[in-house]
Amino acid sequence: MLSSIRDDGASITTSRTVLLNSDDVEQKRSEIRQYLHNTFLLEEQLYETLIDDAAFYLRAESLRHPLVFYYGHTPAFFINKLSLASLIPQRVNPHFESIFAVGVDEMSWDDLNQANYHWPSIDEVREYRAIVLGLLDELISTTPLELPIDWHSDFWGILMGIEHQRIHIETSSAIIRQIPLKHLRQHDAWPVCPHAGEAPDNQLIKVASGCIELGKQRSEPTFGWDCEYGNKTADVETFAASKYLVSNAEFLGFVEAGGYQQQRFWTEEGWQWRQYKKPEHPLFWVKKADTYQLRTLLSEQPMPWNWPVEINYLEAKAFCNWLSETSGKLIRLPSEEQWLHLHQLHDIPNQPDWASAPGNINLEHWASACPVDLFAFGEFHDLIGNAWQWTETPISGFDGFEVHPLYDDFSTPTFDTRHNLIKGGSWISTGNEATKHARYAFRRHFYQHAGFRYVESNQTIEKPTAMYESDTAVSQYCHFHYGPDYFEVEDLSAHCVRLCMQQLTETPTLRALDLGCAVGRASFELAQHFEQVTGIDFSARFIRIAHQMQQKGAIHYELIEEGDIVSYHERSLTDLGLSQQQNITFIQGDASNLKPQFDNYDLVLAINLIDRLRTPAVFLANIRQRINIGGVLAIASPYTWLEEFTPKENWLGGFRKNGEAYSSFEGLKDQLTGHFKLLSEPSDVPFVIRDTRRKFQHSFSQLSLWQRLS
Repeated sequence: MLSSIRDDGASITTSRTVLLNSDDVEQKRSEIRQYLHNTFLLEEQLYETLIDDAAFYLRAESLRHPLVFYYGHTPAFFINKLSLASLIPQRVNPHFESIFAVGVDEMSWDDLNQANYHWPSIDEVREYRAIVLGLLDELISTTPLELPIDWHSDFWGILMGIEHQRIHIETSSAIIRQIPLKHLRQHDAWPVCPHAGEAPDNQLIKVASGCIELGKQRSEPTFGWDCEYGNKTADVETFAASKYLVSNAEFLGFVEAGGYQQQRFWTEEGWQWRQYKKPEHPLFWVKKADTYQLRTLLSEQPMPWNWPVEINYLEAKAFCNWLSETSGKLIRLPSEEQWLHLHQLHDIPNQPDWASAPGNINLEHWASACPVDLFAFGEFHDLIGNAWQWTETPISGFDGFEVHPLYDDFSTPTFDTRHNLIKGGSWISTGNEATKHARYAFRRHFYQHAGFRYVESNQTIEKPTAMYESDTAVSQYCHFHYGPDYFEVEDLSAHCVRLCMQQLTETPTLRALDLGCAVGRASFELAQHFEQVTGIDFSARFIRIAHQMQQKGAIHYELIEEGDIVSYHERSLTDLGLSQQQNITFIQGDASNLKPQFDNYDLVLAINLIDRLRTPAVFLANIRQRINIGGVLAIASPYTWLEEFTPKENWLGGFRKNGEAYSSFEGLKDQLTGHFKLLSEPSDVPFVIRDTRRKFQHSFSQLSLWQRLS
C-alpha cells in the first residue's frame, strides 16, 4: 500500500524491515529515515479513521487503555529508550513520557485504573508526536553509523522504536475493530477485500517428518527481538495439517453444534473465560436476525464465509476438541515447530527479500482478511498472512536467550506459560512482524487478527515450565531478598526497614513508597507497618517476581553453584515471618519520571537506587513533592558510581571539589538541606550478595533519613 522513493530513484516498500548489512552508510541513513516517516504516516492514517478526538478516549476493552494512550505511547517509547541509551541529552516531555510509558499487555502490575489519569488533549499529543519525529529525524542524520548495524549499535535502539511502533499499529487496529462504527469513518488507506463467496471444503494433508533448526542467528541482516535469537533443534514427526485456515463457514459448524455451550470441549481456562464473557459466537461476528455479518476494521458486511475466522486461542482449542470428537481423529493446533516445518518445506521467501508479498500480509493487498483459498503455497494456503495462526506452544526463550538491556520487558513477562505463540502474520503485519523468525505471543483470551489451522498429530507438545526462574540476574536477586543470611549479615531490606521504623515513631504510617523495589522484600517488610505500600521498579523482570510472591506466597528459582551446575530453591513469605499482604501494589515504573498519582507518602524508601540513576539530583528535587510535610525520605546506597549508569558530571560525590575530597553524602546533604532535615547520623548497613557457591560480594550501603520540612 505504502511506498517511497529511495535517494537513487528506486522504489522501495518501506513497510518492509530494513536490511542492516549494506555498505553505503548514507543510503542506509536514508532508508531508516524513510522507514521511520512511513511508520509515523501509517500510524496517523490508522487514527484518522476515528471520527473525532472524543473517540480517542473510548474504552473498547476494559483490560486496555483508551486509544489516546497508544497514540502517545509509541513516541514516548522512543524517548524513554533513547534516554536510557544516552542517545538524547534530555526528555522531550517528562509528563507524557511518564503517563504513556507502561500499560500495554494486561499485566497484573499495569496501572489500568483510569481514575489515575488525566489524559492530555489530542492536539497536545499530536504536537508531541511531531516534536519526537523531528528529533528522531535529526538523530538519524547525525548519529555516527557503522555497518552492519547490530545488537550493540546505537541505531539498534532507533530501529527498536520503529518496530515497536509497527507492532502497535497492528494491536491498535484490533482495538479500533472493537469500537462502535458510529465513532469511525471510511478511509482510502484501508480498503476491504472485495472477494467473498462460498468456503472450500477443508481437508488434512500429510506432512513428512523432518529435523528443523529454530532460532534467529546474530548474523541475520534484519532487526530481531530478544526472543527470536538462540538455538533449538527439534525432530518433527509425520503429521497432517489442514489445507486451509479454518474459515468462517467451517467454524459455523462448531457454533451451530452448540460448541459454546458444551463444557467438555473447553479447557478449564477456556470455560472460565466462556462463563465470564458468555459469547455465543466469535467476537467479530455480528448477529442480525437469523444471519451473521462480519465486523471488519471500519465496516460491517455480509458474512464472507470463505474468509478465515478470527478468534482467540481458547475458542480455537475448543473447536479442535469438538472436531476431534466428531471426526474421531486427534485434532489440535500445530506447535511452533510444526508451523516452521511447513514454512520451510515450501521455501517461502523471507520479507524483506520478496518482490511482492506472496500472501495477504505487509499491507500489500488489503486492509482485511481475504478468501482462504486465494494464496497458495504448494498444496497448502496461507502459510503466511491473512490471519495470524494460533499454536499450542507457550512462548519461552531458546538456548542462548539474552535480554536486550534497552527493553527487558519485551519478552520475559510472557514467559509465564500463559502466553501462546502466534505465527505467520496477518494482513496488517508489517516490518519485523512479517518476517520468518517473528515470535509474538498473547494471552490466550486475547483478540488479534488471528485465526488457526489444525493438525492431526499425536506428537507430544513441549510445554515450558515457569516453575524455576533461570534468569541469572533475577535469580540472584530472589536469593538476595528472600534467601538465607550469610556470614551473620541481616537481609538489607529488612535491616533498612527496621532502622527506618525506629526513627518514625512520631510519623504517620499511612502510605509508603518502595522505589527500586527489585523483587519486593522491602515492600513486604513495610506492609507490616503501613496501611498502603507501593513498590516500583524499572525492571518488569523484577516486578513479575514481586507480584508472584504476593499472589502465591512463594517463588522458585535456580542458582549457579559452579560452572554449569545449578541448584533449585523455593522460598516463601512464611519462611520469613511475612504474609501475602494485599495492601501492596507493585508497579513497573521509572523512579526518575514517576506518574503523577504516586504522591502523598509518609515514607519514601530508596535502597541501592540513587547511584543507578542518570540524574540523581533531578530525582532528589522531584521526589520532595511526593512526600508529605513531616514525611521521611530514606536513602540507602553504597555510592558505587559508574559512568554506564550515571554520567560523571551528574555524580553526587566521589570526586574532588575545590581541591578537597567531596563525598556522596556531602553531595546528598547539599541537595536536600533547606527542604529536609537529617534525622540522625547516617549508618553503614552491610549486605551480602551470593554469586556462586563459593563467591560472595560483601558490601555496605549508607542509610540516611531525611524529614521533609517544606
